[in-house]
Amino acid sequence: MKRFLLIAAVLIAALGALAPGVAQAAGLERLYILNCGEGMPDGQQPADPKATHWYRPKTLASQLEALGVQPADITFVAVSHTHGDHIGNVELFPQAMLLVQQAEYDWPGANNAPRFQPAHPVTKLDGDKDVFGDGSVTILSTPGHTPGHQSLLVKLPKTGAVVLSGDAVHFQANWDHRVVPSMNVDAEQTKASMERLAGILAQEKATLWINHDKAQRDGLTMAPGFYE
Repeated sequence: MKRFLLIAAVLIAALGALAPGVAQAAGLERLYILNCGEGMPDGQQPADPKATHWYRPKTLASQLEALGVQPADITFVAVSHTHGDHIGNVELFPQAMLLVQQAEYDWPGANNAPRFQPAHPVTKLDGDKDVFGDGSVTILSTPGHTPGHQSLLVKLPKTGAVVLSGDAVHFQANWDHRVVPSMNVDAEQTKASMERLAGILAQEKATLWINHDKAQRDGLTMAPGFYE
C-alpha cells in the first residue's frame, strides 16, 4: 500500500490519499505539490487585494488524474482555513472526511452562511491531530489569521520534516520580522502561532513552506515530481 500526501497549493491545503481496501502501512511515502491557482505573477502584495487577478493554469482534477488518483480515492481533506482561495475544491471530494478545527467550522461566513456544505462528512478538531496515528502527518492548531486556522507538519523519510504554514505566514518577510499578515482576525493569536511554529521548526529540524510566497514556491518541485 502506498500512502501519498497531495498538497494543492492555494485551494486545498492537504489531502491524504489512501488506496481503498488495502491495509494502512506506517509512514508517509511521497509528498506532491499541485497547482490550484495563482494570483499576481510577481508574488507581491497589492495595495488593494481585491484588485488581484486570479487564474488557474491547471485543474486539480487533471493533476490528480496525471498521478493516477481519482477524487473518490481521497480519504481525508484538511484545509488550513476557510478564506475563498483555500477551500475552492473541497466539494470535488464529497466523500472524503473533512478535518477542520471546530472554531473554523463554526465561524459564520458571509450573511451567516455555513462555510462548508452541511452534508459533507467532517471531523471537528479542538487542537492538534496526528492524522494517521504514526506521526507522519500532524495537523497543528495555529489560530489567528482565522479563528480555527491550522498548519501541517509532514515527516518524510528522505526529505525530513516540513511545516506547511497555510496563511499563518503570507511571505518570507512576514516570518522574518514576525509581521502579522493582512485580513487577520486576531493579531495576538497570530503572533503566538508564529512563535509556536518557530519552536516546532527548531524541535523537528523542519523546513518552513510558506503558502503564498511565490519566490519560495518557484524553487520547489511541482507534480509530477515529488518529495520522499
